[in-house]
Amino acid sequence: MASVSSTAESKTGNNQFLRIVAAISTLSGWLSAGMIMLSVLITCQMIFIRFVLNGSTVWQTEMVVYLMITATLIGLPYVQRMRGHVNVDLIPIMCPPRLRYYLSLFTLSLSSAIVVVMLYYGYDYWHIAWSKGWTSDTIWAVRLWIPYSALPIGFSLLLLQLIADLVAVILKIDAPFGLEDK
Repeated sequence: MASVSSTAESKTGNNQFLRIVAAISTLSGWLSAGMIMLSVLITCQMIFIRFVLNGSTVWQTEMVVYLMITATLIGLPYVQRMRGHVNVDLIPIMCPPRLRYYLSLFTLSLSSAIVVVMLYYGYDYWHIAWSKGWTSDTIWAVRLWIPYSALPIGFSLLLLQLIADLVAVILKIDAPFGLEDK
């Protein structure tokens, strides 16, 4: 019977590449958490201005939306590293170790391929916004290439973490799906 490894995060062993990617993913997780905290503070400030001072707000709502979307995209590699995505591991648990290994290679490769497609279109969308000078239709008129940069950055970091997970499984530094054999 398989059991979940003692730590939820992907293992790095003594591999320099895996350790660097783990550090980048951890940093992205901290940045994401900081953006969420900042959006909460901005929301509190906006509530104070609107309901206590009876004033209007110009940039707060838009900034909170951009921060939360960016936090989600930038936080993807950290969640992948910590194995925090919702998953159903009934099939990997039921598979014999060799089949589990190949299933892991397949799912990590397929996930990477999907992220490459999302990265391509995310970069394309960001580039169009940058080259055409798009701005938001609000009074704040944010240059949209700035918040849209979260697309290529977030998907690049997620792809890097997926590749690191694949390398860790191939080099047998980490068990497929984080499930150890017993």
